Parts: sequence; C-alpha cells; structure tokens
Amino acid sequence: MEWNRSETLALAKTGCTQCHGDGLRRGRQGKSGACNCVLRAIFRACYARFRYCASKEKYMSKVTLTFCAGKDRRLTWVRRDEDYVADFCLVSRRTLDEFEHKVFRFHFLLGADWKLCCRQMKIDRGTFFHAVYRIQQKLGRIFRELEPYSLYPLDEYFGGKVRRFEVSAAPTAEPGRRALAPPLRKIA
Repeated sequence: MEWNRSETLALAKTGCTQCHGDGLRRGRQGKSGACNCVLRAIFRACYARFRYCASKEKYMSKVTLTFCAGKDRRLTWVRRDEDYVADFCLVSRRTLDEFEHKVFRFHFLLGADWKLCCRQMKIDRGTFFHAVYRIQQKLGRIFRELEPYSLYPLDEYFGGKVRRFEVSAAPTAEPGRRALAPPLRKIA
C-alpha cells in the first residue's frame, strides 16, 4: 500500500520530531511510509470505536441489510458493531506475538492501568510503555493496510458504499448547448 500526504496530514502530531507534522517519513530506497505518530493515531481511532461498540447496550444493536460483494450482488443481513468488535480482536490476536498480546489484553481489553500490568506481568515501567507503543504502531499499520477490507477508514467499514457506475464531477452539456447555471443575483 502506498501512503500519501493527504491521508497522513490530518493524523500527524504537529510536534513530532520524526515527520515534523507531515505524517510521512522517508524510508529505505526512497519510499515514503507513514510516521509512527500517524500509526498510533489510527490505532487510537479504531480503539475508540471498539470501546464504543463494545460498551453499547445490546438492545441498541441493529441489523442492517447490505449488499454483499461478488458477482451476484446479493443482499445480506449484518450486525456491523458486533462484526467490528470481532474483527478488532481477531486481527489483534493474529498480528501480535505472545508477550504483546498479553499486554494488549490486560491494558486495552481489560482496562488495567500500567501499575497493575507491570505488577501482574512482572515487568518494569519502561518495558511496558515500549510494548504499548510498539503494539499501537503495529496494529495501526495492520488496521489500515488490511486487505480486502481494512478496519481503519471507519466510515468505509460502517457505511460501505457500493457503486455500479462512475459519477462524473461536473455535468456535461451537449454540443451546441450551454450548461444550465443558476442565477447568482436577483434580476429585477
């Protein structure tokens, strides 16, 4: 996946010492990649939505009828909130190693603070916070680059658009005719 400035600019920290607020860092062989501050912002956005979906009352969950991708274009019933919670947990479990998943489970899923995590896992504070930052960066990248359906652009995940034709940006007029333009001021 190719990262560009328009995707990363809004998510970048203005005081970041690596990207200086642009969101892109020069990588090896001249390729540009997302800065770690952008990856952590993506993780935080996904995690906030996860917490919202997980803490919502179950009677508020709704079932929607959406198009299913494929040649048939059938309709199918889905529960987006439950699907998102399951995808968030499963992708995290598959991506992280054993130690990172243990930190992820204690800190992010169960909500333990750093003191309790350090005492329970018998690690020092520095090791814990380095693991947390590494987890956020790793999962932020995976949530954005996941194929075929990524978790990050939350509006695409929850509102999936199905288009069958191209929408033109501006109306075109037939040759010899002017395009209809609304009046800009009141004509007396």
